[in-house]
Parts: sequence; C-alpha cells; structure tokens
Amino acid sequence: MAGCAGSRSSSGTFFFIQMSDTQFGMFNADKSFEKETAHFEQAVAAANKLKPAFVIVTGDLVNKPFDSAQVMEYKRIAAKLNPGIKLYNVPGNHDIGNIPSAEDIASYNKMFGPDYYTFSQDHMLGIVLNSMLLHSPQKAMQKASAQEAWLQSVLENTQNEKWQHIVIFLHHPFYLEQPGEANGYFNIPLDTRKKYLELFQKYSIRYVFAGHYHRNAYGQPGSLLMVTTGPVGKPLGKDSSGFRIVKVTPQAISHQYYPLDSLH
Repeated sequence: MAGCAGSRSSSGTFFFIQMSDTQFGMFNADKSFEKETAHFEQAVAAANKLKPAFVIVTGDLVNKPFDSAQVMEYKRIAAKLNPGIKLYNVPGNHDIGNIPSAEDIASYNKMFGPDYYTFSQDHMLGIVLNSMLLHSPQKAMQKASAQEAWLQSVLENTQNEKWQHIVIFLHHPFYLEQPGEANGYFNIPLDTRKKYLELFQKYSIRYVFAGHYHRNAYGQPGSLLMVTTGPVGKPLGKDSSGFRIVKVTPQAISHQYYPLDSLH
C-alpha cells in the first residue's frame, strides 16, 4: 500500500476506498455487535492513515433494518472518519428490507440520506443506485420507475460533460462472474440486468462496484468490469474481512482488496 499515501497528485490521479457490508449485528444474530464495532473501527482508522479522496460503503450498513442501536453505532464510528475524507452511503437490503416499500425507503432517507444520487471527484462521476429497486421492486414500483428515469437523464446529460470515468455503485452486483448467469439472491434478475447492462454499454460505462456477497467476485466478459467486494463485517467465504482500494487515473481504474489484518 506504500503507493497509496495521499489521495491526489498533480497528474489528476486519486484513490478511494470501497467498504461494504459493515452489517452491525450479523456476527451474533442481532444480540450484539462487538465484532462489527471492532472491524469498522479498524477500517476507519486505516482509512484515516491512508487519506483517500473518499470512502464509499456499498450497503448493508446494519443487519436489522432501522434498528436504532445498530444505526447509531454505525454513525458513531463513521463520524471518526477524518473530516477531510468524504463518506458516501449506499443502501443495502438489510438497511431498507429485501422487498422495500416507499415508506421503508423514506425511513432510510431520514436516517442516511438519499438512496440514489450522483457525486463527483476530479474527473470521475459516481452514480449511486438503490439496487433493491432493481432486485425486488414489487412494493415500490413508482420509486423504481423514478430511479430508472433519473438514471436515464443523468446518463444523457453526461454526453455534454467531460467525465473521464463514470462509475456505478450499488449493493447487489448485476452478476458475479458472467452477465448471463442464472438469477439468484446475490445478483440482479436477468431481465432487469440485461436492460441496465445495455444502458451502460450505450453510455460507455466500464466500472461497477457492489457488495452483498460477503466475499470477492469479479466479472469482465467484455468492456464492463463488475467488481463485488468482500465485507468489513462477517465474511461468508474464504476472503477475510477487509476493504478495496481503488486507484483512478485519467486513463484507467485499478483496484486491490486488502484484508483488515494486513492494514497496519
């Protein structure tokens, strides 16, 4: 990580940290969250030393939707992030429910802010999506339609702007390894997936970062790189708890996952 010190350079290069699935309460079935506290504090302390341009947490901030103790603990530790490092939150299914209603989304908005939005860093445009509106929109069809129309508008407007990179962030990966893989809990349903992947191709989007899987996965069958990042919280595979450092240059984006135990 020696090359990561300092978030920017005069060449327009910067780096950010993607965290995911802090998921307070998962280790001990919502009875306590001491392990999550230790992991997130370790991750935030490492971020403060590394000084990224920003930190983005791609969903499942907590384990039990709207649990006040879990939400407060997430916010307490997130507030330890250096004020010069921006923090972006992304909604996960454990934050607003597996099949959220408009009311559920409104509750999330009150606790954490917008569930979909854009932000910019130097020559990069970040687009945050509410992936539950793609995966399971049944109870919030108007919200899903509004997000889709908003995304179309954002992408159309990028044609008149000079972004070197447009990067999508969401909780559910569109796919883990192959765009045609079967529907499952850990990906976006095929019909919706196909529509969005075609949209991304139309607007030359090449990078998508997600979480949800509690382990790492990578898919790049074509020009789109689909990166699924392991958890700060409880891992569900061989990958240890950790986070991803993403380096952005005017020409390209590169990334590497670091286990928390390697961040000394």
